[in-house]
Amino acid sequence: MIPTVGFNMRKITKGNVTIKVWDIGGQPRFRSMWERYCRGVNAVVYMVDAADLEKVEASKNELHSLIDKPQLHGIPVLVLGNKRDLPGALDEKQLIEKLNLSAIQDREICCYSISCKEKDNIGKLLFSYSIINVYFVLWIRC
Repeated sequence: MIPTVGFNMRKITKGNVTIKVWDIGGQPRFRSMWERYCRGVNAVVYMVDAADLEKVEASKNELHSLIDKPQLHGIPVLVLGNKRDLPGALDEKQLIEKLNLSAIQDREICCYSISCKEKDNIGKLLFSYSIINVYFVLWIRC
């Protein structure tokens, strides 16, 4: 997977549901722009490189800072730990601990370990969320 530089917007339709996805880059120079795309979103998908242990603390801080924004109050968050196929990658339990997801009490939050490269655990994820009525998603790769 190539990191997002800037942002991409895509509409995805599955059955009767159309999702408008803003894929926003996670590099430090783009983080100040995240808030601009928060208005009107129904969910946040926050993707973390689960194999880059040096960046997990920064990812945690950015996630908690983002969900503290007033326009995201109560908005559900889906955390994806990508690159589970790599040695040493954090699993769901480790991601929940390292990202301090248990401290997030004001919204629904889920965490999955996936591999985009190997398409591992993605089918389960799509099935779980295809029945949810979500229209606008802020997708952040950090």
